[in-house]
Amino acid sequence: MSNPVTLVLLPGLDGTEIFFQPLLRELPAHVRPVIVQYPTTGIQDYHTLLALIRKSTEGIREFYVLGWSVSGPLAVMLAAAEPTRTRGVILSATFMRAPRRWMRHLRFALVGPVMWSWRVLRRAPLFVLRPRSNPLREAKRQTWNRIPAGVLARRLRSVAAVDAREALRACRAPVLNLVASGDLIVPRHNAEEIAAARPGVATAIITGGHLAMYSNPRPAAEAIMALLAATAKRH
Repeated sequence: MSNPVTLVLLPGLDGTEIFFQPLLRELPAHVRPVIVQYPTTGIQDYHTLLALIRKSTEGIREFYVLGWSVSGPLAVMLAAAEPTRTRGVILSATFMRAPRRWMRHLRFALVGPVMWSWRVLRRAPLFVLRPRSNPLREAKRQTWNRIPAGVLARRLRSVAAVDAREALRACRAPVLNLVASGDLIVPRHNAEEIAAARPGVATAIITGGHLAMYSNPRPAAEAIMALLAATAKRH
């Protein structure tokens, strides 16, 4: 039997456990998941969320950390801040700076009403074309009910201002980058920037869009387990 390992999971923009469920079903029993969920009120900047994550993990002797989408910068920030406890970093569909350059110049437009309209436009085809029993539709419905548009707007304004490249360079742990093949939210140049900032980053391409780790979890789980196996040999 493999030794138990802890995998700290940092969620995407929704800040919940919802989209991790398919991946968790693909991971073996010796991987103990710890999902950090983000608050639905208050400040949502990276400094505040990093403090929350460090408090949530302070009792764990060592761990791997996975940062999905907006949490990629937080994963490398945590690894840089906790070098003796972080055994490996997994990035998924993510970036170190705002994934689209326009975001850096139009932060003022990222407000609650705009986010509400954006959510409606993005999810309308999903709700019209898929039955109520569709898992993705149900997952989206749950996030809609739980996360206010204003909170999402505050998180996106933080994304527009973030630059975690120095934290990535300072990270001593092995890094795996899971890149979604058809990601329209985080374009491929973000993976290239990650590779440039940290030579030696391992990259795995997962077929699917921005939520490929949800819709196609098995290859994501296989890549994660390969990283865990490789680091276990060196430990």
